[in-house]
Amino acid sequence: MTGTAETGSAPGLLPIDRPNSYIGRSVPRPNLKRLVQGRGEYVSDIVLPRMAHVVFVRSPFAHARIVSIDAAEARRMPGVIAVVTGAELAKVITPWVGVLTHLKGLKSAPQHAIAIDRACWQGEAVAAVVARSRAEAEDAAECVQVDYEPLPVVADMETALDPDTPVIHPELGDNLAFERAHVAGDPQAGFDSADHVVETVFGFGRHTGVTLEPRAVVADYNPGEDRLTVYQGTQAPHMVQNLLAKHLDLPERQVRVVCKDVGGSFGIKVHIYADEMATAALSKLLRRPIKFVADRLESFLTDIHARDHRIKARIGVRNDGTITAIEIDDLTGIGPYSMYPRTSAIEANQVVNLVGGAYTCPNYKARARVVFQNKNVMCQYRAVGHPIATAVTEGLVDLAARTVGIDPVEIRRRNLIPDDAHPCASPAGLKFEALSHHASLEKLIAMMDYEGLRREQAALRARGIHRGIGIASFIEITNPGAAFYGVGGARISSQDGASVRLDATGAVIVHTSVTEQGQGTEAVIAQVVATAFGVPLERVRVILGDTDVTPYGGGTWASRGAGIGGEAAWQAGKALRANVLAAAGAMLQADPATLDIRAGVVVDADTGRERVDLAELARVVYFRPDTLPPGFQAEFMAVRHYVPRGYPFAFTNGVQASYLEVDVDTGFVKLLKHWVVEDCGTILNPQLVDEQIRGGVVQGIGAALFEHCLYDGDGQLRNGSMADYLVPMAGEIPDIAVGHCVSRTGDSELGAKGAGEAGTAGAPAAVMNAINDALAPFGARVTAMPFTPETILRAMGKL
Repeated sequence: MTGTAETGSAPGLLPIDRPNSYIGRSVPRPNLKRLVQGRGEYVSDIVLPRMAHVVFVRSPFAHARIVSIDAAEARRMPGVIAVVTGAELAKVITPWVGVLTHLKGLKSAPQHAIAIDRACWQGEAVAAVVARSRAEAEDAAECVQVDYEPLPVVADMETALDPDTPVIHPELGDNLAFERAHVAGDPQAGFDSADHVVETVFGFGRHTGVTLEPRAVVADYNPGEDRLTVYQGTQAPHMVQNLLAKHLDLPERQVRVVCKDVGGSFGIKVHIYADEMATAALSKLLRRPIKFVADRLESFLTDIHARDHRIKARIGVRNDGTITAIEIDDLTGIGPYSMYPRTSAIEANQVVNLVGGAYTCPNYKARARVVFQNKNVMCQYRAVGHPIATAVTEGLVDLAARTVGIDPVEIRRRNLIPDDAHPCASPAGLKFEALSHHASLEKLIAMMDYEGLRREQAALRARGIHRGIGIASFIEITNPGAAFYGVGGARISSQDGASVRLDATGAVIVHTSVTEQGQGTEAVIAQVVATAFGVPLERVRVILGDTDVTPYGGGTWASRGAGIGGEAAWQAGKALRANVLAAAGAMLQADPATLDIRAGVVVDADTGRERVDLAELARVVYFRPDTLPPGFQAEFMAVRHYVPRGYPFAFTNGVQASYLEVDVDTGFVKLLKHWVVEDCGTILNPQLVDEQIRGGVVQGIGAALFEHCLYDGDGQLRNGSMADYLVPMAGEIPDIAVGHCVSRTGDSELGAKGAGEAGTAGAPAAVMNAINDALAPFGARVTAMPFTPETILRAMGKL
């Protein structure tokens, strides 16, 4: 079920009004046929002459001193080319520190590509074995003898700051990586004016992205050219280019990053990892191509984790349902280092920014502390901070509603920011251009037949069947500008670019700096350019993921590909159309302003009369320019870049609902139906948007019910395999109905915002509130994710 409601728009002619527009149409992906035939080209498929394979020897200890490494036997193994230690590799690659200057006080220790003196988490690489094949490298790695001296482990974030807890990096003084405090309005006065102050503690289980394709990289250093080519599944090729150049002492122009097909990212592949840096360094050291492909066990130990938060929270509410104040105290553990270059403080910072953001309450107090621990590194993962902030906010709102006896929908009606109040700002200082909280909520309750479900719930409850309805409103950051990373000193571009060229056959070739990881980037860019320029979609070819040929840009992350990369493509397509029409005018002796391009033909704009086919125009321009007027030079290529200027972020909003059943004897949860109403501005491709939302909901459900990286007190990951780490399967996912409201951003002509993280942002909160609604007759409540059967039974006092 899909529907759209207009709630606002940017002024002027809309892209959808262009003749033969593809904007707003569910067109097939250009790469679909190739991929379903199994003809995708992933990093694992790449084979180069003299290519060797690297396997990393990884620490079995969460914290240990490396006393010695004996690789003599490994070096004698068949096929072994080299065994390299951290100290040896440090001769060709420098360490890094994951900090951003605008996050005041953020600190971290230098991190090496391979550990030199200490291993600081289970799975950190301590040596590299390079061999002719992966199998030979694995066999030899088993023969590397490492003598470790175990050191005290900091595993519990709750005690990481205690005076008697060992400091992981003594040179930093303590285990506090970052702290932020924020106060808006008068929180104490807000709580004093409340009729009720209710509080609780929320817990969020550490989990990871589990991409279909593991991380992989092939690095090929050519000493003859002093040039490095890297094939990597990454979301940000130009970022990777910069980092490799910087730490391998190469000019940036001498590093090429090629990103071919990518089997899912979810933020996991927006970072640069130590083993990826090591692979590039090994290629330079050994002067030959080196391939690294993580296996699934390595992925659990080294792919970034996320969401490990404990949040104490309280809310003030009056008897009429007015929310008077919100306060949170967030504690999160990030592992032994801050991730480079995006840092591991962004998630907690986002939580502070986003809690309470959808509501009118002006009184807000927040503290976030980010601590080091001897576990795998945490960093940005799909919908950074949003699921946490939404669950805390919406959990508090539901708790307040139950306390004062108001329906959960009604308390939201009374407190959500009015749709006509924009532009406005949140207590955390976030600027909202145009949102549709109330229109979205009303659309949602109509889609789900809220009153009918409440009647059904009551009837079933009388028969001992306990179903729950959960509502969760949310806001989402999309289209980030320089305020995200550039202001902090990270060379991560906030703009994206597109070059568009008309070739000699009348086809259009597009190079774009945004990347494709399965979300449909190719389709969206092709739709935008085909519409802006005026050709059939099948005559547009999109090229992406190659720093040698694509414009410089930030890539795909934070729901920015369509809103920023799409706008750059739109502007480039328009510019090329103007250039081509100038040539057509010169050829036809007509005013270019009276011409247009439609379906690949130059026509009279007012009548649609066909004047010349693009293929014929291109033939003349490329091969017979002597027939054009003297002094006229056709330009059949245009390049445009775009970055948002009016607002640092384009906020979207939405609301989700979950309907589920709890078996009060076993604690099992059965998801029955899920609804989403989301506002991402102009919808460029409805099918892609809806499937992005559905995929996000599934990941959010995973966080709510299944996924959890379980560590023991010694920092050992206990469930680092697909046999033990639970993810939602098809049979556990309900039907997911998606609807839309549309509040376009006026910051761009397309008016498009992002949509890739909306599903993940709200789903955990909706599921949590639905479970608690089902448990209400028992006076039970759960707030620590994932909500396993054991968690639910314990809350009910049955364990």
